Amino acid sequence: MRKRRTRLGAFDYIGQHRYFLTFCTRHRRTLFTDEHTVALVRDQILPAAGVYEFALPAYVFMPDHAHIFAVGRSESSDLQAFVKVAKQESGYAFSMACGERLWQPSFHDRVLRDDESDIHVLRYILWNPVRAGLVERPEDYPFLGSTTHSISEIVRMCGTFVAGSGR
Repeated sequence: MRKRRTRLGAFDYIGQHRYFLTFCTRHRRTLFTDEHTVALVRDQILPAAGVYEFALPAYVFMPDHAHIFAVGRSESSDLQAFVKVAKQESGYAFSMACGERLWQPSFHDRVLRDDESDIHVLRYILWNPVRAGLVERPEDYPFLGSTTHSISEIVRMCGTFVAGSGR
């Protein structure tokens, strides 16, 4: 069994912080390839974000993982509780529908510093399907979303970007 990833010891993950999250499917299986499966999982994660007071300015379901940009909206926004419930509820719904486990244990996170711009995370998420060769333009990828903006608004906010350049 894999050891759980440790979180930052001096950081409590509560409050109005910004996080770049990655959830990987169990054994990195290619599971997010159709609207039904993505909707089943997404429809559990989005309400959990609301309950724990997180906005999700961008998220993408890649075939074997999900990236989520989560922004705490209040001083009581609790990232660890949000992730626990989001993965638990989506994993249960998936297991009931498909008869197998969905997620790897734990998750990857990066806490954005106060002086870091959201644009880098938004661009990374937006262009991930393009870099993976799944589509030519972010707007063409069906499993990209946001609870705060339309995809076309995010594309405009991110401005010109050359896929693969990181800029």
